[in-house]
Amino acid sequence: MKKQLKSLVTAFLISLLIVSCNYNNRFNIDTSENNVVVKIHRFDSALISYDSTDNKCLSKLNSKFSDFLPVYTSEIINTNLNDSATVKKEFKQFLSDSIFAKVNKKTMETFGDVSDIEKTVSEAFTYIHHYFPKVILPEIYFYVSGFNRAAILNNKFIGIGTDYYLGNDYARYKDFTYDYLIYNMRRECVATDIVSATLFRIFPMNNSQDRLLDNMLYRGRIMYLLSVFMPNEKSENIMGYQIEKWNWCKTNEKAIWTAVIDQKDLFSTDMLLIRKYMDDAPFTSPISQKSPGRLGTWLGWQIVDSYMKKNKNLSLVDLMNETNSQKILEESGYRP
Repeated sequence: MKKQLKSLVTAFLISLLIVSCNYNNRFNIDTSENNVVVKIHRFDSALISYDSTDNKCLSKLNSKFSDFLPVYTSEIINTNLNDSATVKKEFKQFLSDSIFAKVNKKTMETFGDVSDIEKTVSEAFTYIHHYFPKVILPEIYFYVSGFNRAAILNNKFIGIGTDYYLGNDYARYKDFTYDYLIYNMRRECVATDIVSATLFRIFPMNNSQDRLLDNMLYRGRIMYLLSVFMPNEKSENIMGYQIEKWNWCKTNEKAIWTAVIDQKDLFSTDMLLIRKYMDDAPFTSPISQKSPGRLGTWLGWQIVDSYMKKNKNLSLVDLMNETNSQKILEESGYRP
C-alpha cells in the first residue's frame, strides 16, 4: 500500500512538473524549422594575420570586410580609411607591440573555433525572426582592438571585441578595469551579449519614460525576451550574476521590494538615483552593500515575468508594445 501511495505521489509530482515546464516554456519553438544561420565575420583573426610587408594587404582586408573596416578604422584608431598610409602604420604598430602580440595570441587560442557561439546565436536569432519577422537582424563581426573598445554597434552590424572575453582569470584585465566587471569578461558571455545588444537595438527605450519604474521595466522586458530566446541558458548567466549573487536576490526579494517602496524610489526621476539601481556597480547602494549591482534590472525582470504569467493571453509582441509601466506593474500582481 505504501509503495502504491508513493507511486501515485511521484506520478502526481511529475505531472505537475510537466505542466509547469509547459507553462513556463509556452513560447518555445522548434529552431530547426525556418532557422536563421549566423556566420560570424572573423575580422579579429584576419587582422592578427595581417601581413604589413604586403602592400596589397590593406586592400585585401577592405575587400573582405568592406562594411566593417571603415567603421573600425574610424572608431578604433580614429583614422579615415582613405588615409591608407596612417592605417597601415597603426596596424603595424599594433601587431608588433610585444604586449598585444601576447593578447592576440591568447585571443586566437580562446576563439579558434566559434561554431558553438554561432549555434547559440543562430537559435536565438531564429526565435527573434519567428516572433518579430519584420526585424532586420544584424551581421556579427569579431575584432581585436588592444583593449580599446568592447563593442561597436550600428544599424547594420554588431562588432564584439574578443580580446574583452579572455576569461575572468585573465591577469591583464586587472590593469585597466574594475574587479566587479571582470566576471562577465568570459567567452561564455559572448553569445548572451550579442543577443542582448541585438534586442536593445531592436527595442530602444522611449525617451519620455524617465522614472525608475520605467527604466526597470524596460530592461526587465529585454531580460524576459533573453530568457525566452535563450531557453537553455541559466537565469543567473543571462543576468550576468554569479550564482551566489543570484541566490542573494531570490532570498532577499521581499526585502528588496519593500526597501524600494518604503524609500519612495519607484517613481523617482532622479537620474543619479536611477543610475545607482541600473548601472554596473559592485553593489546597488540604495539597497545593501551585500547586494549585486543592477538590482533595478533584476527586479524589473521579476515584475515582467509575473506580468506574463498572470496574463497568459499576451504575446511577446504585446509585451514589447506595452510601454505603460504603471499598467504592467498593476497587472503583474507582483507580491514577493
